[in-house]
Amino acid sequence: MAKKLLMGNEAFAHAALEAGVNVVAGYPGTPSSELVETVAKLHGAGTARDVHVEWSTNEKAALEMLAGASYCGARVLFTCKQVGLNVASDALMSLNYVGVGGGCVLFVADDPGPISSQTEQDTRRFGAFAKVPVLDPATPEQGFAMMGAAFDLSERYHTPVIVRPTTRINHASTFFEVADETHGRPLPAEGFQKDPKWVIFPKRAFEGHGEINRRLAQIAWDYAYDPALAQFNEVLEGGGSGATVAAGAVQSAGGEGAAAAASVAPSEAPTVGIVAGGVSVAYAREALALLERQAARSGISVPRYRFFAVGTPYPFPVETAAAFAEGLSDVIVFEELDSVLEEEMQKLSGVRHLPLRVHGKLTGAANDRGENTAENIAGRLGRFFDRTRAALPIPPHEDGGTSTCSNKSSLSEKMGSEVYPIFSESAESAREEVPPSSRYSSEVEGTDSLAALAARTIGANRLSYDGVLPVRPPVLCAGCPHRGSFYAVKQALKGREAVLCGDIGCYTLGNAKPLDAVDTCLCMGAGITMAQGFSVVEPHKKSVAFVGDSTFFASALTGIANAVYNGHDVTFAILDNATTAMTGSQPHPGTGVTLMGEKRRPIVIEEVLHGLGVQHIGFANPHSVEMSVAAARAAIDYDGPAAIIFRAPCIQLKRPAEPVHISVELCTGCKKCITSIGCPGIGFDEGRRGPKSGERGQAFVDASLCDGCGLCTQLCPFGAIEGAVGFGGAVAVEPARYAPNPEPFQTGEIPVVLADERNDFQETELRGEPDQTPGEVLGAAEGSLEEGGAR
Repeated sequence: MAKKLLMGNEAFAHAALEAGVNVVAGYPGTPSSELVETVAKLHGAGTARDVHVEWSTNEKAALEMLAGASYCGARVLFTCKQVGLNVASDALMSLNYVGVGGGCVLFVADDPGPISSQTEQDTRRFGAFAKVPVLDPATPEQGFAMMGAAFDLSERYHTPVIVRPTTRINHASTFFEVADETHGRPLPAEGFQKDPKWVIFPKRAFEGHGEINRRLAQIAWDYAYDPALAQFNEVLEGGGSGATVAAGAVQSAGGEGAAAAASVAPSEAPTVGIVAGGVSVAYAREALALLERQAARSGISVPRYRFFAVGTPYPFPVETAAAFAEGLSDVIVFEELDSVLEEEMQKLSGVRHLPLRVHGKLTGAANDRGENTAENIAGRLGRFFDRTRAALPIPPHEDGGTSTCSNKSSLSEKMGSEVYPIFSESAESAREEVPPSSRYSSEVEGTDSLAALAARTIGANRLSYDGVLPVRPPVLCAGCPHRGSFYAVKQALKGREAVLCGDIGCYTLGNAKPLDAVDTCLCMGAGITMAQGFSVVEPHKKSVAFVGDSTFFASALTGIANAVYNGHDVTFAILDNATTAMTGSQPHPGTGVTLMGEKRRPIVIEEVLHGLGVQHIGFANPHSVEMSVAAARAAIDYDGPAAIIFRAPCIQLKRPAEPVHISVELCTGCKKCITSIGCPGIGFDEGRRGPKSGERGQAFVDASLCDGCGLCTQLCPFGAIEGAVGFGGAVAVEPARYAPNPEPFQTGEIPVVLADERNDFQETELRGEPDQTPGEVLGAAEGSLEEGGAR
């Protein structure tokens, strides 16, 4: 064993390997990506043995491949982010009905915020919808333990099991004791066994549904009484006479919390409780410690409370929750993102006829979206303790949040504190850390007010800056080839009405001005098919769909087939930068590189397009304005489905060229270099003076950011930007057309798509032998790049 500092995702990878996982697969997506990459790294180093790992084409492909492996008795691990589970949902719903063989764990990372996602969906809800057990770690250490328990639970009940960390758990780092070498669990000698249960006919589905319902009830019981699972549901007590969360005795579950409560003197028995799940457990514990520390310094007492840390949200551990709730009058719930635990506590109160008032998202007592913080929870706990200690009702919107109902105040006056709108806060108040003390009721704002104390001391930074912070929007990297692609399409469309459909990836940033080249973005692959909807309803407008090379393979093929089949007049702009850039430069089918270290013939985008029936396929180097505009115009003018492939590597895959510079003598200060492409490597200094700019100021190039792509040199009308022309010194050439050879996979001479004499990515031109495909030539170039090093 070795002690290592690991990111949460790295630790989860080690945990799965130590649990004997045999097959790992997924699709890249922040915040989940590092798990698969860690398994691949350990396998490549020879320390993770007997394991297969891969980036699959998409999440559905990954889960279906793993299902087959599980049927053979292998332990399998699926990884994705929360929106990726949508793609895999068709397989998951049926897989749960059919059941699994070897342990099947789905590692699904949620993204509260959202920090890097298009939704804030809560995978706990998805687990309940699919009737799949869910484990929700509060810390990376707990998640490490949950991984092994999840495989065991899966095999005990032949069910998939979801482990659902959130961003802060995935990316937090701490020390772990990990094995020096791991081995996949020995596979059963009998292998796959034919059985009618593997075929999901309606009769089998009906039987499977009954099996699911019975095992969920048993799993809920196990969550409360099985020590291996009950450890994830802790009940503790704190507050009162000097007890704190840090010193509080942890009670596992199975009624032990109630036993602990019964042993406390009646005057010290808690009447209020706190429920938290996932990373909110850590936030709530820290908030309690902060609040108790400040209260002790101020001579204020914190009421005795009971704390329930829920690590197994679905199926809900009812017996543990009932023991926790014994003798309590009020409970406040903190969780991310939906009101899952809150609703379960409300249900428990009704079913068990408990005199329990439950406060949380639905009552305005907790954030209704986004991440929680220790400071925010401390303020909310202060108000909660004040109100319950004074035996006062807790009104909705106590934090000053704004209701979606305009007549909220009058409703509250007429109906009292039992008015609990579902959405209780405005976007501004939801982000607020600690509401000001002036919002608290004078009835509880005495010298012993915990709410006022929290507002005054916790999170109050006297050194904070109160001014307006400068806006820092996300932007395409300096030298990104997508910038030239967007610019070229906009130039080719001049004088025509058009709708530009975007997609998920770095290129979503094409929506920002001055490019302003993305009008829609829904989900992966949707731009391809949404463009077809626009072309049907508004045929007078040209519909253009942008898609990246990784997304092309993941989600675009069905939409392109639909366009060809139905004859939709759309243009597909395929941005091929030879990697999955947004999530960390992972390989994909178009690179020919796999995580197992094998290199095989890449799947060639233009061959796929031709195989799907696209007749016009053009190429351009996006760093060459003349070539790109001409190629884009030809594709846009084509009547019917057409494609233009903009091909140039991501800047992370190559060495930068020499930065360009702006001549003080020639710059007029017109700002066209800035207002045309918005490259972050170009700035403007109003204090600069020159013979042609006068008092207007001049543009300048930040040499630390400039990649030397030379796009800007072609846009300056006065020739003031000096340096490389085109991509790394490429000269403008005519755009190429793909002319397929009748023999499969034989494309003839490779068209000129990149010319580069300055970088190792190519020699002089991207040309291959007559029996090579563009993908093979590109793969060979990548191989030489890897030998020479990457940026």
